[in-house]
Amino acid sequence: MTREEKLNVIEDLTAQLAENSTIYLADISGLDATTTSNLRRACFKSNIKLAVVKNTLLAKAMEASDKDFGELPEVLKGNTSLMFSEVGNGPARVIKTFRKKSEKPLLKGAFIEEAIFVGDDKLDALVSLKSKEEMIGEIIGLLQSPAKNVISGLKSGGGKLAGILKTLSERE
Repeated sequence: MTREEKLNVIEDLTAQLAENSTIYLADISGLDATTTSNLRRACFKSNIKLAVVKNTLLAKAMEASDKDFGELPEVLKGNTSLMFSEVGNGPARVIKTFRKKSEKPLLKGAFIEEAIFVGDDKLDALVSLKSKEEMIGEIIGLLQSPAKNVISGLKSGGGKLAGILKTLSERE
């Protein structure tokens, strides 16, 4: 690969790192062609972009990026695959599901909206992460709950009060 080609790859990687807020680093070394193809298919179905990259080029792209990747450049050893996703826990779910049949891929690290996770032991925590939309839905539900109680209390109280007034007016 010429120096110019390397610079182009670094620029492309830097642009991809800037565009995506959910970035996973995984090790898929040792997978045969069929298994790798199945992993790519699973990623495609989950709307996850999977790319195998050279560690040195990715490290340079991380340095050039505006984002702070913290300890992630340190895990760039051996084979590294990049997974980009719109959903924070999407790649973690694909990895966990895929590991039911195979030992790999191993999670090296993840960058999810400024939070950094390093190590395969963080996979379960990443699977249980909720997306931004799920969190907003839960917050709205929690905020609506007390208001609904107040409104229903007012409605039932108003009905009781109207019933009492009606009864009293009929007595006279």
